[in-house]
Amino acid sequence: MDFLKINGGHGEGGGQIIRSAITLSSITKQPIHIVNIRKNRKVPGLKAQHLTAIKILKKISNSKVFGDEIGSTELKFIPGEIKNSKLSENVGTAGSISLILQVLIPIVAISQKKLDLSIKGGTDVQWSPTMFYTQHVLREAYSRMGINFSVDLKKRGYYPKGNGEMNLEINPSNVKAISLSKRKTNQAKILSTFSKISNEKIEREIKRIKEKLVNENFVVDIEIRKEEALDSGASLLIYIIDENSITGIDSLFDKKTQSFDIDLDGFLEDLAVDENLADMIVVPASLAKGKTTFQVKKITKHLETNLFVTSKISGCKYGIGKLPNGFEVIIEGISHSSIK
Repeated sequence: MDFLKINGGHGEGGGQIIRSAITLSSITKQPIHIVNIRKNRKVPGLKAQHLTAIKILKKISNSKVFGDEIGSTELKFIPGEIKNSKLSENVGTAGSISLILQVLIPIVAISQKKLDLSIKGGTDVQWSPTMFYTQHVLREAYSRMGINFSVDLKKRGYYPKGNGEMNLEINPSNVKAISLSKRKTNQAKILSTFSKISNEKIEREIKRIKEKLVNENFVVDIEIRKEEALDSGASLLIYIIDENSITGIDSLFDKKTQSFDIDLDGFLEDLAVDENLADMIVVPASLAKGKTTFQVKKITKHLETNLFVTSKISGCKYGIGKLPNGFEVIIEGISHSSIK
């Protein structure tokens, strides 16, 4: 069998390479061999959320996988045919559900199939998007790209025990190119949820963040919810959306500093997409018909790596142009025959 070899230690060398490679392999039907998985991380190799995504893929597509074990630094993935499915899964830890969804949503939707998934795990954990971000920022971007999914959050799950629960529904979709240029609105929304932390602490933090936004001439709408979870924790999302831009920034409550560690300065300078969303739209853009363009404040190592790996597997072309206050990314999709 002809495997396309992917160096998991290339560039940023993290989990994004795994997610993008498996997603594109499943859609294009190209077998892949990933080596040096998460080589640059303190604890290299596959983690629980990677294995849960692979486990679900095996169930909905009869894919063949070799090396799917915790800590494995090498993986062979032979994609199968995606089929309509209804499943119930448990990550078993506080492993990120959001990162699992980044794999499943484009695979199922672009393959013109349907998935109903009930899943338990971490909904709001470090080093991954919060569930708020998935529900409000990623969903908006994917919707504009023709990818349709819905999330029904039943229970939050924080580190270390997780035990969050949600239902996901993915529908058959026709992926399309989009163009995002520069933010025009000054309307910002703050969402926050907390468990086993005092209302006063959360409200004080939200007030501090709101004042910074108001000082930058933003009009701010706030929604704070108390949602009981197994562990104490709190989650925050700030997002700004208009016809030309989709930007969001999220954070978890740091129990040591008793605050949300959030870089508002960087967020307020974002052009059309935030740096995390820039990563997430690369894969569907590579498979769309036409050119996807978006403006971003900086080209992160994550984005640079994801563009390289995605182009290697899909065959898409991309370019990066310098702007006076940022960069424009152009991705020419391939509209792959297997997804028609």
